[in-house]
Amino acid sequence: GKLGRYPPWPGKIVNPPKDLKKPRGKKCFFVKFFGTEDHAWIKVEQLKPYHPHKEEMIKINKGKRFQQAVDAVEEFLRKTKGKDQASSHNSTEERNRRNSSEERGKQSAGEEKRKASLSEGKVKKGTGEGKKRVSSVSSERGSKSPLKRAQDQSPRKRGRPPKDEKDLTIPESSTVKRVMTGTVAGFKWPPSVSEPVKDSDPHFHHFLLSQTEKPAVCYQAITKKLKVCEEETGSTSIQAADSTAVNGSITPTDKKIGFLGLGLMGSGIVSNLLKMGHTVTVWNRTAEKCDLFIQEGARLGRTPAEVVSTCDITFACVSDPKAAKDLVLGPSGVLQGIRPGKCYVDMSTVDADTVTELAQVIVSRGGRFLEAPVSGNQQLSNDGMLVILAAGDRGLYEDCSSCFQAMGKTSFFLGEVGNAAKMMLIVNMVQGSFMATIAEGLTLAQVTGQSQQTLLDILNQGQLASIFLDQKCQNILQGNFKPDFYLKYIQKDLRLAIALGDSVNHPTPMAAAANEVYKRAKALDQSDNDMSAVYRAYIH
Repeated sequence: GKLGRYPPWPGKIVNPPKDLKKPRGKKCFFVKFFGTEDHAWIKVEQLKPYHPHKEEMIKINKGKRFQQAVDAVEEFLRKTKGKDQASSHNSTEERNRRNSSEERGKQSAGEEKRKASLSEGKVKKGTGEGKKRVSSVSSERGSKSPLKRAQDQSPRKRGRPPKDEKDLTIPESSTVKRVMTGTVAGFKWPPSVSEPVKDSDPHFHHFLLSQTEKPAVCYQAITKKLKVCEEETGSTSIQAADSTAVNGSITPTDKKIGFLGLGLMGSGIVSNLLKMGHTVTVWNRTAEKCDLFIQEGARLGRTPAEVVSTCDITFACVSDPKAAKDLVLGPSGVLQGIRPGKCYVDMSTVDADTVTELAQVIVSRGGRFLEAPVSGNQQLSNDGMLVILAAGDRGLYEDCSSCFQAMGKTSFFLGEVGNAAKMMLIVNMVQGSFMATIAEGLTLAQVTGQSQQTLLDILNQGQLASIFLDQKCQNILQGNFKPDFYLKYIQKDLRLAIALGDSVNHPTPMAAAANEVYKRAKALDQSDNDMSAVYRAYIH
């Protein structure tokens, strides 16, 4: 298929999957794009040298995401140059190692890399890339997971997805560091088994829990254009493109939307709902936070009850179980506005018992209920790149399609109420524990006389490399703990995850240890800082 004509975009040439044949006709290369995990075959004539065309490209592209991609290129070049200088004295030894069968395929730090650019619309936020950039999601799983390729929709043999860390070696005589413009030969993703959601954004992906007799949970994609890795168990995972890639590609629902709670997450969500043309009425406990959104076209609701009574679907995103209950059951609360047919979607991260109780009281009044906690942070919320975990009323999930497309890159439907709460707590338990481990490693490096920056560089070259790791380490190294995800909330999620383990008598010793470190950080007045401020709990 054709991706069409878009402004140029920076990228680099990498090795294609072994089973992925080149398109027939003119010579082309397999390109990975900076600021995104997307790949495509690019014709040689559509590649241009990066440096000579850099300024021209920047004039054409003004968006924030494009600037992030350019920053990723510059960071990549800076790191590569530094490594070239550091390793120049042993380049001969490197070449000998590459010739051995054990090391075949690895590239010398001194070799020049090709950079290419794709005319892809908006892409995901990128981070500075090292010589061997490790994909944060799919390439890790890819060692066991075949890549479903489009171009032929018939079943094909299993193969390996792209190994991003192995960049293509280019002969010295070849032109390197290229930037592409014009029409691109891309991928045409196979249609799903299910009917796609009407007017859905092709960059957004829904997953539905399939109740089968197999022990493994199965998800079914019901939209197109995604990278799917199917494992032996039958479960499906994806890495999706940006849901807001093409402005106006989402057809907003004609239903009136309400939104309660304009915190770090809620603010970005509402902004994206408005950008995509939804009619939104907002309410926040501290009313002044509503002003910015009123200026952007939102309507103001005086109480949660008023918002629910005047809107068809009301979303809420608040801090914890107590706030979620008070919002529904308190004076002028959600429940007072519920009548038959009214819909309530709770996006707060709470425990399963809380969300089950709220679902029962909403349904008892004739309302429809969906839980939809989100995985992400303030930046991802602003970028419309959240991952949405939904459970409850399946019809309501489908009615929320355009809203989920506006605010996220992926949504999962997990079945009955409570499932999303449990899954969300497990996800945040892993994230919170990992963050504490990062802080522990950085402080141990410091007290043993090791460079923290070097530790980060080493981690970024290994299998743990990820946007999360890089961003949180940068926060710590720069002493910048401006909240992207409040420390007090990750500690709350760890506490609830430990309680979830208690309820089924399942040990959670790692989460319990991490929880103690976060509690110490809270005692040191770090509650309203970013979760990375857990670092300060380790400073003597």
